[in-house]
Amino acid sequence: MFTGIVETIGTVTALEAQDDTAAGGGGTSLTISNCADILTDAHLGDSISINGTCLTITSFTTSEFKVGVSPETLRRTNLGSLTKESKVNLERAVSAETRMGGHFVQGHVDTVATILSVTPDGNALTFRFGPRDKEVLRYVVEKGYVTLDGASLTITRVEDGEGWWEVMLIAYTQERVVTAGKGVGEEVNVEVDMVGKYVEKSVRGYFGGLEKGSGEEGRGGVLERIIGKIVEDKMRGLK
Repeated sequence: MFTGIVETIGTVTALEAQDDTAAGGGGTSLTISNCADILTDAHLGDSISINGTCLTITSFTTSEFKVGVSPETLRRTNLGSLTKESKVNLERAVSAETRMGGHFVQGHVDTVATILSVTPDGNALTFRFGPRDKEVLRYVVEKGYVTLDGASLTITRVEDGEGWWEVMLIAYTQERVVTAGKGVGEEVNVEVDMVGKYVEKSVRGYFGGLEKGSGEEGRGGVLERIIGKIVEDKMRGLK
């Protein structure tokens, strides 16, 4: 579990192909350096967020660490596009003493999004993102949270029909996350707020239970009938 508050920006100093036939091959071992501040309490097997992706420390020194990245993770995140000298956002897993300054982040990337535009607004920058998987838009709400490359950010605008959302990076944040250095066409890892997923599942389960208990009448869909009743009442009010 993470908070989405980036602790430091590390540098990729080595990428080694992993050709372990037992594991199917195709993975990569990453070495991340220039991050001594977050390794003072490191242990083998610790979870760490790299651009919002939860990975496991396989070895470390006082200033660098290694993680293994599976082929599936490379396909589903932007870690496959990293090269030597790439910058990455880093955050250690939360502890009992961690202040929750962001929101609950799992480090499980839902999709990647492409930067559609970057617009200056005073000393801030407004980024517009278009997700690869449009289904995640149902969890993206104005003034809600979204995790981009591991950074917890507030959504300032959403256009479901056009398939994009925007966030604003203030000057302080621009100095502390890798997203600020990216341009149009580049990708970020996206994790939507897990609270929305739990709410959706609970609501679906509730209405699904009502439908099962309503016999033949349930076939029309309880939720659809409720919405229809609301629309009908509104239309009456307009007459």
